Amino acid sequence: LKFNEFVNTVPTIGFNTERIRLSNGAAKGISCHFWDVGGQEKLRPLWKSYSRCTDGIIYVVDSADSDRLEEAKTELHKVTKFSENLGTPLLVIANKQDLPKSLAVPEIERQLALQELSPTPYHVQPACA
Repeated sequence: LKFNEFVNTVPTIGFNTERIRLSNGAAKGISCHFWDVGGQEKLRPLWKSYSRCTDGIIYVVDSADSDRLEEAKTELHKVTKFSENLGTPLLVIANKQDLPKSLAVPEIERQLALQELSPTPYHVQPACA
């Protein structure tokens, strides 16, 4: 995001943090602090610490790995139910939409049971990364 260029990525082990100042449109000048927290099972107990007092949550799922969507749903629902996160806007990135067996956005939304997250506002964004 910061350099407006595509980079190769690897799964996050631990966490990464970066502050980005937006430079386009109505958001120009707004500073965002991103925490990229790994999804490995041993790191999940730390998610609560990283999501406290946040203005939004971005949750990335693998659209082509339907076997793990139930696990993704369980963990997502845990995070959004922390008292500090009730009502915090949620952006779900449905990644790998370019793969042949990827699930469509409405199916991702259904399998993650996003409608059950009220009062959390959410949006599902397809992506190919």
